[in-house]
Amino acid sequence: MENTVLNVKEKIAYGLGAIGKDMMYMLSTSYVLYYYQDILGVNAWAMGVILLAARIFDAFNDPIMGVIAAKTKTKWGKFRPWIFIGTLSNSLVTFLLFSAPPSLSGGGLVAYAAVFYILWGVTYTMADIPFWSIVPAFTRPGAEREHLTQVGRTCATVGGAIVTVATMICVMALGSGDERVGFKWFALIISIFTGIVITYFSVMVKEKSTVDLKTNTVSDMFKALFKNDQAMTMALTIILINSAFYITANLAIYYYKYAVGGDNWYHKYTLFAVVGGVSQAVSMIALFPLCRKFMQATKVFRTALCGAVVGYLIFTGIVFAGMSYRMLYIPAVIIFSCNGLLMVLLTIFLADTVDYGELNNGAREESVIFSIQTLVVKFASGVSALVASACISIFNISKDTSEGAAQVLTGSSLRGLQITITILPMIIFFAACVVFIKKYKLDEEKMASITSALEERRKIKDTEGE
Repeated sequence: MENTVLNVKEKIAYGLGAIGKDMMYMLSTSYVLYYYQDILGVNAWAMGVILLAARIFDAFNDPIMGVIAAKTKTKWGKFRPWIFIGTLSNSLVTFLLFSAPPSLSGGGLVAYAAVFYILWGVTYTMADIPFWSIVPAFTRPGAEREHLTQVGRTCATVGGAIVTVATMICVMALGSGDERVGFKWFALIISIFTGIVITYFSVMVKEKSTVDLKTNTVSDMFKALFKNDQAMTMALTIILINSAFYITANLAIYYYKYAVGGDNWYHKYTLFAVVGGVSQAVSMIALFPLCRKFMQATKVFRTALCGAVVGYLIFTGIVFAGMSYRMLYIPAVIIFSCNGLLMVLLTIFLADTVDYGELNNGAREESVIFSIQTLVVKFASGVSALVASACISIFNISKDTSEGAAQVLTGSSLRGLQITITILPMIIFFAACVVFIKKYKLDEEKMASITSALEERRKIKDTEGE
C-alpha cells in the first residue's frame, strides 16, 4: 500500500456513504411491515412469512456476496463497482418497495411485497458487504484503520437514528396526512440522497492496495459454531436479545397509533424514539466506559441484561395500569441504555470466543465467528417480524387510516398488543440472562489464562520453527 494518510475528503466520503446506506436499511427494516400491513392492508401473517423468509435468505446470501467480491478484478478495484452498482440498485428498489401501485390488491399486492423485499435484501447485501470490506484496501493497519472503522460505524448509527426520528413526521407532512403517499415521497428522498453520497464516495475513495479477502461459507460458520461452545452461547444470546428488542421496536408504532392514539400520535411516537435513541447513544459513548471503571465486562453485561428485564417490568406496569404515555420515557431510557451496553459488549465477547476457540481447537477463526454475528442478527430480525405479524393478526389490531386520529384499541386487542410489546420481550430477555449467566465462562481471569496459554504455545512454535 502507498504510504499515505487518509485525507479529510476520503473520511467525509466514507462517513456520508455509511449515513445514506443505513438510512435505507432503517427505513426498510423498521417500516416495511407497517407500510404493507397497516397502510395497504396486506394480511399480517403473509407479511410475517415474507419478512422471515427474506431475512433468512439474506443472511445466507452474505457469504455468497463475499465470495463474489473476493473474485472481482476491475480497474476500479474489487469493491467500488459493487458498492456503486449495489447502492444505486438498492435505491431504486427501496423507492419501488414503498411505491406499491394503488391498482394492486390481494394476492397481487402480496406478490409485489415479496418480490421487492427479497430484491431489497439482495441489492443491499451487494453494497453492504463490499462497503465494510473495502476499509483495508484504502487504509493502513493500525490507528488509521481503526479510526475509519469508528467513523463508519458512528455515521451508520447517525443515519439509522435520522430515519427513526424523522420518518413519521416527514411521511405525514409529505403526504398531507396520507401515509401511503408520504412513504412514497420520503423513500424517494432517502433513495436520491443515498445515491448522491455513494456516487461521491465512489469518486473520492480509491482502492490503494489489493486485499486478499477471506471468504467464508455457511458450512464454515456452522462448523466453527458447533465446535466452540462459548461462540454457541454468544450466538444464542445475540438471537434472544435482538429478538426481544426488535419485537418492541416493530410494535412501538402500532402501540402509539392504536393504544395511545390521538391526532398527533406520530409526534408522541417520534419523541419516544428520540428518547430511546439518545439514551442508547449516550450509553455506548459515555456509560459503557464509566461502568468498566468499576466492573468487569461480564458483570456489566449481566447488569445490563437484568436492567433490561427491570425496564420491561416498569414498562409493563405503566402500560397495564393505563398511565400517561409520558411515563413510558422512564422504561425507554432504561431499556435503550441497557441495549446500548449489550451491543458494545456482544462484539467484545465474540472476539474473546476467537481466542478461546484457538486454544481449544487449534484454529483462529476470526472472520468466521464475526460472520456468525451477521447471520444470527438477521435471523432474529426475521423472527421478531413474524412474532409482530402474529400479534397483529391474532389480536386483530385495527386498521384505520381514513381519519387523522387512529381508532383506539379496546378489550382483547389492546391486551394482546400490551402483552406482546412488554411481557414477551421481558421473558425473552430473562431467558438471555439465564443462558449467559449459566453458560458463558470467559470472564477476565479466564481470558488472562487463555492469553497466557496462547502466548506460551506461540513461543514454543517459534522456537521449533528456528
